[in-house]
Amino acid sequence: MKNTKHFSILSKDGVSYLIPFILITSCFSLWGFANDITNPMVKAFSKIFRMSVTDGALVQVAFYGGYFAMAFPAAIFIRKYSYKAGVLLGLGLYAIGALLFFPAMMTGSYYPFLIAYFILTCGLSFLETSSNPYILSMGTEETATRRLNLAQSFNPMGSLLGMYVAMNFIQNKLNPMDTLERSQLSNAEFEAVRDSDLAVLIAPYLVIGIVILAMLLLIRLVKMPKTADQSHSINFVPTLKRIFSIRHYREGVIAQFFYVGVQIMCWTFIIQYGTRLFMSQGMEEKAAEVLSQEYNIVAMIIFCCSRFICTFLLRYLNPGRLLMILAIAGGCFTLGVIAFQNIWGMYCLVAVSACMSLMFPTIYGIALQGLGDDAKFGAAGLIMAILGGSVLPPVQASIIDMQTLFGMPSVNLSFILPFICFVVIVIYGYRSGKWMKAG
Repeated sequence: MKNTKHFSILSKDGVSYLIPFILITSCFSLWGFANDITNPMVKAFSKIFRMSVTDGALVQVAFYGGYFAMAFPAAIFIRKYSYKAGVLLGLGLYAIGALLFFPAMMTGSYYPFLIAYFILTCGLSFLETSSNPYILSMGTEETATRRLNLAQSFNPMGSLLGMYVAMNFIQNKLNPMDTLERSQLSNAEFEAVRDSDLAVLIAPYLVIGIVILAMLLLIRLVKMPKTADQSHSINFVPTLKRIFSIRHYREGVIAQFFYVGVQIMCWTFIIQYGTRLFMSQGMEEKAAEVLSQEYNIVAMIIFCCSRFICTFLLRYLNPGRLLMILAIAGGCFTLGVIAFQNIWGMYCLVAVSACMSLMFPTIYGIALQGLGDDAKFGAAGLIMAILGGSVLPPVQASIIDMQTLFGMPSVNLSFILPFICFVVIVIYGYRSGKWMKAG
């Protein structure tokens, strides 16, 4: 019986979904790249434009705001047309947003970059709203959560590449002047340094824009199975009322909001956390930033390995129970991040990534369980929950800007927000474990 389930993970009713699975899973890596080349840009833009951490965090507001704005339009689009059409439109907007970095650089202003990020993530919203339920549909419902975890396992590989590119092709190549030195530059000197740094920053985005266009053409030419790509009439309000009346879906949207918030906060502000720590040990600012990004890459490697391990464990453990256990562990590590003011705090922050690896696809799979074709709109609600990555990081950034709080470094105390997020996820994991057991 176990073998039958194993081999049916990528087929249903005698139809194989191997090729579509490979192509759509590749898209998971592509949006992982976009997510994690962006996180270090909060610090980079803050330096380049001589802004506060709070102003730099507007990158995350624009980035994850695009997810929020386009989630339900994306759901309506794929309901009317198809999953494949949603993927293609998503890739197109992704490419346009990335290529808009060039005209943004020409303006020498910060806000055109925010517009480019917003358009790029409107594409990612279409891409994720289409791809996640598409993967769920490529086999039996019994194997849906395992299948989505498998596909999501390739997302961190793109994330790792994004982090590597950010560190080696952006952070390492920016002007070595620290924040204090930049603040003392004349206007002419500042503009020269700014323009040089922006030319460095945009190059990876232009390259990925070209890669995305190539991926768009490849998927356009491949025929997708009709059984997983069907159009239906749009009944927006009744469908919305129906899916939000389902408790495990409604609470899943809330849990996903807090999960995305904790992920973005931990992966964005590890740069600020590590920079303060390593500068207190006598390191120069640029070297401290690069070393912090190296720790971030280690965190992503651990996240990636943990994703494969957790996907395996889901064959034997209830998804809700495993989600709860990992959220408890994540909360404990976050307390260590707050309490320790030495390298052990950084170790705890890296360890948090091992706990987060399972969470997004598992919450997603639990929330959409039993929704059938309503999963297209259900997916949109869960993608809208990515708004957590837009709302929560600026709140943490405003705490970090205080410098010290209650006699402690404010960057340490700011991690009380990720701790609260883990508490919410623990509750959802516990409750969903009971629902699935009852079912």
